[in-house]
Amino acid sequence: MSQLGLDCFTKQHDFLIGIDSDGCAFDSMEIKHKECFIPNFIKHMGLQPVSKYAREACEFTNLYSKTRGANRFPAYLLALELLEERPEVQARNVTMPKLQGVRDWVARESKLGTKTIVPEAEKTGDPDLQRAAAWSKAVDDTVAEMVHGLPPFPGVREALETMSKQADQIVCSATPNRALQQEWQEHGIDQYVQAICGQEAGSKAESLAKAKKFGYELDHMLMIGDAPGDMKAAKTVGCLYYPINPGHEEDSWARFNDEALARFFAGTYAGDYEASLIAEFEKYLPEHPPWQK
Repeated sequence: MSQLGLDCFTKQHDFLIGIDSDGCAFDSMEIKHKECFIPNFIKHMGLQPVSKYAREACEFTNLYSKTRGANRFPAYLLALELLEERPEVQARNVTMPKLQGVRDWVARESKLGTKTIVPEAEKTGDPDLQRAAAWSKAVDDTVAEMVHGLPPFPGVREALETMSKQADQIVCSATPNRALQQEWQEHGIDQYVQAICGQEAGSKAESLAKAKKFGYELDHMLMIGDAPGDMKAAKTVGCLYYPINPGHEEDSWARFNDEALARFFAGTYAGDYEASLIAEFEKYLPEHPPWQK
């Protein structure tokens, strides 16, 4: 069983590879947001009168835009902002929750998760935090109940097995540890990674930075992800990034196995090759929602 976090991590190879989970290793983004996050968000935030528009805003910020894959709290706060700006919503005279208490908490807390917001809500008694904590707990429970039986994308197992021969591997994700452990163990691929760094470990950039301290050269570190936040985490630390293109995941993993991984180990990945992959990746995710055009 892979350990949680990097506190007991031991460097075994000269290379380190971080792998995002939802939408990257597993085709789980759609079911998690559309069946678990969004219905609970509409329920707990009182968005029933504008549920159609709430769903569109949440799907945009979490699945179909440059904020895809972001932590649940800032991403859903952004969805509320988009929702409040929409003329169709304004015409219905629905009062949107401001959640200022949650916004203040997001600004001061780096480990944004259920395990941090629940005690903060209890300590402060802030009604905004209590509301968001109840939503977050409901999401985790729904994910645990519903999301199972989803295999990794084709090519993932092959990549993990090949990478494990020359690189240390960590799961680097914004998903809670409990869900990550369940999903990676269920399909027997946790054997290939040394550590699972989920929501409780901090941001993806923080996990990569902590791993870097074990003595890896930056051009020997690679982050694999499907969202701009994954790329930002890699660039924050200074390591390399391989994009899994949303909607084209199988092709992305095939290219990784056929050419990109060999380039990484050979030292010919950085530069024009990486830049061309990132340029292609950035075309898939818009910055502005379609209803603003």
